[in-house]
Amino acid sequence: MIVGVPDETAADETRVALTPPVAKKLVGRDVAVCITSGAGEGSDWSDDDYRDVGCDVVEDRETVFERADVICQVRGLAANEGEPMDPYREGQIVVGTLGPFDLEDESYDELADRRVSAFALELMPRISRAQSMDVLSSMASIGGYKAALVAAEQLPKLFPLEMTAAGTVRPAEVFVIGAGVAGLKAIATAERLGASVKGYDIRLEVKQEVESLGADFVELDLETEGSGDDEGYAVEMGEEFYEQQRKQLSQVVPESDVVITTAAIPGAPAPELVSTEMIEGMDDGSVIVDLSAPTGGNCEPTVAGETVEHEGVTIFGPTNLPATVSHTASQLFANNLYNFLDHLLDEGELDLDTDDEIVDSTLLTHDGRIRRPHEDGGEEAAEDGAEADDGDGEPTEGEADA
Repeated sequence: MIVGVPDETAADETRVALTPPVAKKLVGRDVAVCITSGAGEGSDWSDDDYRDVGCDVVEDRETVFERADVICQVRGLAANEGEPMDPYREGQIVVGTLGPFDLEDESYDELADRRVSAFALELMPRISRAQSMDVLSSMASIGGYKAALVAAEQLPKLFPLEMTAAGTVRPAEVFVIGAGVAGLKAIATAERLGASVKGYDIRLEVKQEVESLGADFVELDLETEGSGDDEGYAVEMGEEFYEQQRKQLSQVVPESDVVITTAAIPGAPAPELVSTEMIEGMDDGSVIVDLSAPTGGNCEPTVAGETVEHEGVTIFGPTNLPATVSHTASQLFANNLYNFLDHLLDEGELDLDTDDEIVDSTLLTHDGRIRRPHEDGGEEAAEDGAEADDGDGEPTEGEADA
């Protein structure tokens, strides 16, 4: 079996799907690895690093698609929507973060027509034996860490309390909305930097986790029953609920120097939690980092991929913070990917057992069938090449926090 790693084509993507240490483990199991020349450079791995562990480095990505039985990509399919689909061939297996909620019907149809088996790692079930394969959590942790650093760098104040001969400087007030993986990492990082931190989540069961990091948990007087699903993800609530939520958040946001938002709902637009009016109540120089920008953002003025200034407040809408820490992000992604492949490997070949929960949850198309249409809750399409339902939004970097 040959595993192929083409260079990434999504804008500003610097990560690589397999690192040399992980490739070495595959080669050690009699799995050949071929990779496009330069694919690892954005993560500081050279072609020689890959050759040294037994990989075949080829000059162009088309050769990878021609040779490989399994294609590994950090961001495939939906990240490149609007461009011609990569040259997947019949029977090929594709593994990566594929953006299943953003894929157009035509892309699902084309994958099915080509009889490609496509695994979207974003759909990994939240079960204990799948934790080592959970790319969303790995990338969300990096995103939360980097969000706190971005805020600390941009805020025209120090984060920590300073008591000096020149006077005392009060610590920055940081408010993190959403206490999933990214939110908790942002809280922990801001605490380490010395800020005074508050955290909020619609799920009251995370209060202890927030407080264990040294932050204060903000409790709102809201009816939250039914706010989470069986896997711990937040679910979409009604507009009346969000209106009450915004009303109460308006008491906390304006008194904050930094607001980091991470609230997202899988397969749906991010809830709008921070209004323009709240932002106008913040001090000049305050900073907002909206990690839910890729799915619309939690803040009313957020623009995905851009930095916006409103009434003296800077609002960052990053769409791929893990790529700014590409070496570490690639290490974690590759480890998750290896653990997934290891789960499927049987005597040097991949065993696609659709009775297995991990396979069943992540497999989008297989044997000419669309198995995970956009909004049908995982119900299989009955006929070959059946069209997927229309859908919008893609889960952000592992988060569904609010």
